[in-house]
Amino acid sequence: MPEVRRASGSRPAAGVRTAPVVRTAPGARTAPGGRPVPGVRSGPGIRHTPEAPTTIARLVSGGEIDAHRHDDHQIAYAGRGAIAVTTDAGSWVAPATRAIWIPAGTVHHHQAHGELDLHLVGLPAAENPLGLDRPAVLAVSPLLRELIVAYTNAPEDDSPPRLRLRAVLLDQLPGALSPELPLHLPTPTDPLLRELHAILLADPADNRTLDELGRLIGAGARTLSRRLHDDLGLGYPQWRTQIRLHHALVLLAEHTPVTVVAHRCGWSSASTFIEVFRRVFGHTPGSRTV
Repeated sequence: MPEVRRASGSRPAAGVRTAPVVRTAPGARTAPGGRPVPGVRSGPGIRHTPEAPTTIARLVSGGEIDAHRHDDHQIAYAGRGAIAVTTDAGSWVAPATRAIWIPAGTVHHHQAHGELDLHLVGLPAAENPLGLDRPAVLAVSPLLRELIVAYTNAPEDDSPPRLRLRAVLLDQLPGALSPELPLHLPTPTDPLLRELHAILLADPADNRTLDELGRLIGAGARTLSRRLHDDLGLGYPQWRTQIRLHHALVLLAEHTPVTVVAHRCGWSSASTFIEVFRRVFGHTPGSRTV
């Protein structure tokens, strides 16, 4: 394990205080020691911070908050940059128009893409305005953004005005549930699919056919297709596109030019990538953050 240091400018806070943040090169997509982070599982090394803090953490691009869990629910929102939240169920990338709902007890790991202002809102386990026990994507309207930013800017303030602000914030959450689109990249449970997943994560631009990749891991294309459908409910082309779009969101958050993003994610041209991106998200990658 390399030496870990808090990203410059981050403020110590209740649940972030003991979380080592790795200062990595911009664009780094690995955990400490260069290990990939395809999913997070509970274990004796998982940090337990009972209270989920309401705070702001500032991380450099590539900075991380190690795997941990809370007894409270938490909302993670990137006011600047994009936040990747990884659990055993997969990973979510949320730019400035989305937030991630993390239910109580969920082991999760944060990673910054781009210079990150991470706004965290903690809620007691008994208070669940979404009625969900699994992670979910929230669409952040201009109003909800301002509520989250204002609420996290004064975490120690228990004045009546702030309590009213909190009540309005909670009222906004049920209507904010959003389709996950490619913001969620599920982690396969099938061992063969995990091998295939690792290959595609290492190089999303890999254009080999399923049959060619199958020969690397000792399985036929029909077997892999059947397992993909059974495990994730996806066909191979759909899954590969989801992996590529997920990676594209990370690169765009790090201000990578659109043409470079298209090349690194396996599209034959920038125009093809822009059309796929527009069809999925409703706007072009250069117009605004997703």
